[in-house]
Amino acid sequence: MTIEIYPAIDMRGGKCVRLFKGDYEQETIYGDSPFEMAKQFAEAGATYIHMVDLDGAKDGQRVHAEEVIRVAKELPMQVQIGGGIRDEADVAYYLAHGVARVIIGSLAIREPERVAKMIQTFGADRIVIGLDAKDGMVATHGWLETSNKTAIEMGQYFAQQGAKHFIFTDIATDGTLQGPNIAANIALAEATNASIIVSGGISSLADITAVKEAANHATVSGVIIGKALYANRFTLKAALEEAQTC
Repeated sequence: MTIEIYPAIDMRGGKCVRLFKGDYEQETIYGDSPFEMAKQFAEAGATYIHMVDLDGAKDGQRVHAEEVIRVAKELPMQVQIGGGIRDEADVAYYLAHGVARVIIGSLAIREPERVAKMIQTFGADRIVIGLDAKDGMVATHGWLETSNKTAIEMGQYFAQQGAKHFIFTDIATDGTLQGPNIAANIALAEATNASIIVSGGISSLADITAVKEAANHATVSGVIIGKALYANRFTLKAALEEAQTC
């Protein structure tokens, strides 16, 4: 079984950053240009890239759309974008400008029926439901608020509405380099039978191997890698090779 590798670019203040456990007060800057970082990932062989507009997630509007669209139009990679997606116009805007997938997080929790209609309108392959959880409960608005819904509950609802792709982030592991929560991702995969992209905590090639092994008996399809690449724990080239090894 092979899996997709999604190198991550989190954008704040026009720069490439990483947060520790989603804390906006614990930020490390890794680059001044999201486009140049994306270009490096493309040159290393990435076919997909995961971009997050942290300012957009916090402010509830598109902030870094220009950078995202430039990557989508000028680099040979598929782009998925999350952060600041608050209505149908945001989704339509990104898809019309070459973005492959739009990730919907807070809006999916706040207005699930509306997002279910978006899946029908734009297509299940173009909408990714982002489920970010603290102790199993879904967090919203840039992880600044926690809902009363579990990731499993929301996953099952959207799977019933036709959703095919989910990103699951265990906030407790994000940016910590302590390894991903494989068990939680498998549980979501088994509950939804949908494509699950693992996010948070990747620290080594062994973690990628663990995700790949999970994909052998659950609908886990890929993994997002952020801080481990920026901290030089391993190269993107090595991660891509590990992901393709049978």
